[in-house]
This record gives sequence, structure tokens and C-alpha cells, in this order.
Amino acid sequence: MENITIRAFYKSIFGDSGYPLDYFLDSKSSNELGHFNVFDTAKFYYSGNKKSEMTYNRRLYYKISLIKGKNLVEYADKTVLIDKQGILFATPKIPYRYTPQAQEQSGFFCVFTKEFLSKSKTGLLIDELPIYQPHSDFVYQLTDKQYLEIELIFRKMDAELSSDYAFRYDLLRNYVLELIHTGQKLKPMESTPGTTNAASRISSLFIELLERQFPIENDAQVIKLKTPIDFAKTLGIHVNHLNKVLKETTGRSTSEIINGRVTEEAKILLKQTQWNVSEIAFALGFDEVAHFSNFFKKHTTLSPLKYRN
Repeated sequence: MENITIRAFYKSIFGDSGYPLDYFLDSKSSNELGHFNVFDTAKFYYSGNKKSEMTYNRRLYYKISLIKGKNLVEYADKTVLIDKQGILFATPKIPYRYTPQAQEQSGFFCVFTKEFLSKSKTGLLIDELPIYQPHSDFVYQLTDKQYLEIELIFRKMDAELSSDYAFRYDLLRNYVLELIHTGQKLKPMESTPGTTNAASRISSLFIELLERQFPIENDAQVIKLKTPIDFAKTLGIHVNHLNKVLKETTGRSTSEIINGRVTEEAKILLKQTQWNVSEIAFALGFDEVAHFSNFFKKHTTLSPLKYRN
């Protein structure tokens, strides 16, 4: 699983065609406003030699896709078949694979960075929205009427982006927020029977969530996901299912993987920082120093102070 940047996304579409990447991604306006762009799906994904299949990776940008055509979407432990039309809300939190199942495809999609929406005067934090949580439904079904209503928003964004209106980016943010709030009221698509890739997807996302908490770089940083139940809730699956998947794919239980990673971070902090044991214990999610000391000794046979010395 790779981390796909927005620059890599553009290159996957345009290749070496001379698309002005530097202008769009490195310009002063992009740095000040965050990045936003909108595309016609048929024009940019299904013409010439452009790749249409999106491999299973984590994309380091946000994307809202209005989809018309038969497509398969795989994420976490879910496989969703878009038989006719739907809308997808992609986030850096959820790796996914997107595979067209038919030649005829149409719709729109927009891409934007976290910074783009953070400029909103509403003070809205995108990662706090339900639709962008790791356990969200991700793909939603649309009636014909809903599709046309959302398509109109995308067409407005497309027209506004090329306008010379001085406040067009404020208006574009409002359109994006309208899409998000519309999505949060939609009915999620039901998952089809799982594929052989479901276990690897769950494992990948679990490791991603675990590793994202490290390294701990200051004593005010505290890990949030500490137990198998914490991870299972975030992934939107049962803790027993998570444990079964990890046993099958890694040979270790959920607790063993978590405890191993926490132990390794504890070793690093004890050797490479001057923090006292209570500060390290707190950063690693332990309420009591004694609990941390017992945990560390159980997994290393040494107390934290003996290991440090």
C-alpha cells in the first residue's frame, strides 16, 4: 500500500503531457488557499491511454466523486458495487480500490487538500465530520433526482473555478460543504459478499492507524487508540473479526501487535529522551506509572529504569 500524494494523482492522469503541475500545486495562491480542482470523469479518466482503475492505496488528499456507471469499490472489510450511480467521499484515513466494471462511465469529481477546507470561515474541521471518519459508509447510493441535484453543484463548481470572481474560492468551499452535508443525509450502499482482499485491507488499515500514532515527538502527544476495541470501533468492525483477520494475515493477535509497537516506542523514548518515566507512561496511554512499569517488565523482563541505565 502506497501513500499517493496529490502531485502523484495528477501525474497518473496527465503523465508527461505538460499539465502545469507547478502552477496548480506550488503557486502562491495554492499555498495560501489550499488546493482545489474539479474534473469531468469521462474526459479525464476514460479517454485515450489514461488509467481508469485505482489501485488499493492511501491517498493523501480528499476526493468527492459523483459516479454514473458500474464500478466496484473495495475498502476496509467492505466491497460495494455501484450498479448505476452513487457518490464516494474519499479521505486520507481510508485506503481503497476503485475498479470500473463497464466501459461507459460519466460524472464528476473534485479533489482538495485539508488546507482548502480549513480556510472556511465556519471554523469547520473536516476530520471531525461524520462522513470523513474511518468507520464512515464511504459510498452512498443516489436516486435519479439526487444525482441530477448533485451534478448541478459540480457544474457550478466547474464554471466558478474558471471565473474571474474575486471570492470564487469562498464560494467553492461552500459548494464542497453542500456536497458533504448532502452526503451525510444519504443512504449508504450495502456491501456485497467479501472478496479475498478483504483481510489484507483490514490489516493494512489497522497497521496504518497504529503507526500513525508514532513516533511520539513531545511529551504532550498521547496515543488515542490503545486497545483492540479502540481499533475495531474506528474500523467499524467487531473486535473478534479484527483479531481473526490479523491472526490469519500476520500470525499475531491484535493485542500482541499493539503491545509490541508500544514496547518498541517505550524503548526509544527511554533511550533517546530525558523524559521521566511518568511522562513516557502518560504519552503511551497509561494512567498509572505502575501499570506502565508492569507492562514494560512483562515484555522486556526489565523495569523501565533498568532498561534506561
